[in-house]
Amino acid sequence: MYSRLVRTESDQAPDLAEDAVGHVERNGLRQMGGQAMQGIGDQVVNAKTVLPWLLGAVGAPGGMLALLVPIRESGSMLPQAPLTSWVRRLRARKWAWVAGAGAQAVATASMALAALAWQGWVAGIAILVALAVFALGRALCSLASKDVLGRTIPKGQRGQINGVVTVLSGAVALTLGLALEVWGGDVDAGLLALLLFAAAATWVIGLAIYVGIREPETEPDDPAEGPGWAAQAWHLLRDDATLRRFVLVRSLLLVSALSPPFVVAIGASSNGGALSGLGLFVMAQGVANLVGGRLFGRLADRSSRQLMVWCAVGASAVIGGYLLALTSATLRESAWLHPTTYLLLAIVHLGTRLARKTYVVDMAEGDQRTEYVAVANTAMGVLLLAAGAVTGVLSIWGNVPALVLLAVLGLIGAALGRSLPEVSARG
Repeated sequence: MYSRLVRTESDQAPDLAEDAVGHVERNGLRQMGGQAMQGIGDQVVNAKTVLPWLLGAVGAPGGMLALLVPIRESGSMLPQAPLTSWVRRLRARKWAWVAGAGAQAVATASMALAALAWQGWVAGIAILVALAVFALGRALCSLASKDVLGRTIPKGQRGQINGVVTVLSGAVALTLGLALEVWGGDVDAGLLALLLFAAAATWVIGLAIYVGIREPETEPDDPAEGPGWAAQAWHLLRDDATLRRFVLVRSLLLVSALSPPFVVAIGASSNGGALSGLGLFVMAQGVANLVGGRLFGRLADRSSRQLMVWCAVGASAVIGGYLLALTSATLRESAWLHPTTYLLLAIVHLGTRLARKTYVVDMAEGDQRTEYVAVANTAMGVLLLAAGAVTGVLSIWGNVPALVLLAVLGLIGAALGRSLPEVSARG
């Protein structure tokens, strides 16, 4: 699939080191394989679908549900700036990804063991602690993968790798969702533990594939040089206007990430408090990945800036249409309104993710790329917590006000995104 897309001549890959040009196809396939395994595992260790069911199956207190997304999302972003100096001391950055994949495998297996061994708040705490370890491993993989991608794959091909990986993980998610729907019985702790053990195995397979990447080695940084990570992050945000604007735009694009739980909550209240089965939501994510994976990957290579802008507009439009539909009693009680809205938001969120991942890789070179990724993600971890707190407060007055705010922020993000410089090879 990827071998038909690669260009390995040195004059067509001026942004790569000379010793990386001859291994573009091999490296691309291995990155797709390793990250596809991670994507498959992600469909199980999902803080919006599977993990809430897991906490419910073990009888954990309901208040722990509110901690899943912050631990999973912010926990994978906040540590990235402190981890940067360690990653930059590695001659080959792939080893940071391998370490992160190993941590995710251990953490996922620990969740499964906790579900089998304990009940109630003890099991809930154990699962949340394991999720925190999982998030730390995810931070390493996120930080290293973009660096390895930039060092081994030329511009114009990076978004397609992410797109193909998304399609593969989407196919697995769709299959898993269908299996759960066909199963038809109770999704209990034993079944979820089995799925978690299988997910842990995917990270082991993924790191075994990823370790074979031929990455140009560089001289490691002296850890004694320069200011601390916090000062470096502050100076970079203060002095680099492009990065600062990108972080601002990215924070406003949280509309597609934060709105789905509110849609689910409104759907539950419209249906007497009864939510659809777990398989339906897993299938929705799978369909989104299959529909948008390769398409958005190609569009991101064409212009990741424009893709971010249009996905922000799309997310706000979906929310606007959803809120309008809620004014109709007939549509509000429809069995399809809420799942369809969830699916559309998942599709535009996928486009947003692929666009901003490609943009941050293309906007920098060398070790600067590691700093950009780390600082942007750490800043986003803070902003995600802040945005979650604000929308959480608004939801006290109902879920609709929170959705209105998110839709407005998405439109502002689209407007500001137009002012970002074009960094794509085909822009």
